[in-house]
Amino acid sequence: METKPDPKVSCALSPQQLEKQRKKLLPGLFKRADNVTDLSDGTDGIRLHFKQRTGLLVELARIIEREQDCCSFLSFNLVIEPSGGPVTFDITGPAGTRDMLKSL
Repeated sequence: METKPDPKVSCALSPQQLEKQRKKLLPGLFKRADNVTDLSDGTDGIRLHFKQRTGLLVELARIIEREQDCCSFLSFNLVIEPSGGPVTFDITGPAGTRDMLKSL
């Protein structure tokens, strides 16, 4: 059985494109999160914590859609707690993902 190599951990946007779109992509989202932590389960990625608010889920869906165009190696996991509880948003990928995300 043939295994696929891990995808390259890099953004397809040029530095100029990334700067222009920064607020609409992950770097802007990191600043709006209530807290950002490293995942500690052996997964290479980070977890963003949010209090539920109107428009948050739509914002996260739009960011996921945009990020799939420029960082197709990323995986996303969204957990929405009931009764207006917190929202956690995990962003993971192959080895090097956490460092790449933190460098944005």
